[in-house]
Amino acid sequence: MPRNVSVDSGPSKYAQTAFVGPHVVHLDEPTDLGGNETGPNAHELLMASLGACTNTTVQMYAERHQWPLTGVHAAMSYARVPAENPADSDAKFGMIDRIELEICFAGNLSDEQQQRLLEIAGRCPVHRLLAPKVQINTRLLVSDFPCHSLFRKREEM
Repeated sequence: MPRNVSVDSGPSKYAQTAFVGPHVVHLDEPTDLGGNETGPNAHELLMASLGACTNTTVQMYAERHQWPLTGVHAAMSYARVPAENPADSDAKFGMIDRIELEICFAGNLSDEQQQRLLEIAGRCPVHRLLAPKVQINTRLLVSDFPCHSLFRKREEM
């Protein structure tokens, strides 16, 4: 069961402090929007939540099926884009919110296992919460180098 979350405005212009059980998360707006960049903004934190939920859901599924998944990397980007069919949309001015989610899996997985994990990625609870209002396009990230290289890049930062 998810814990209750509370958010208090901070001492600087747009700084916010979120409390989740014993955890504290600082949020802010970037300097070009008048913030002090003391933490991620709300959209970034939302995308991080989607990524974390997606990765965890995939990991749990692979674990239950005893598949050799050794890591998951999800990268998200957000944009406000024209609706493909504005007449069928309740979006104002024919615009919709879209999150692009690229995902790759580390481990000795077959193509069929990767495709199944890609399908499972779209079923995480946060995805299901957002999907009725936000278009989320999830695709398998295929590159010339193994997925584990992406994990190494992040660790070096």
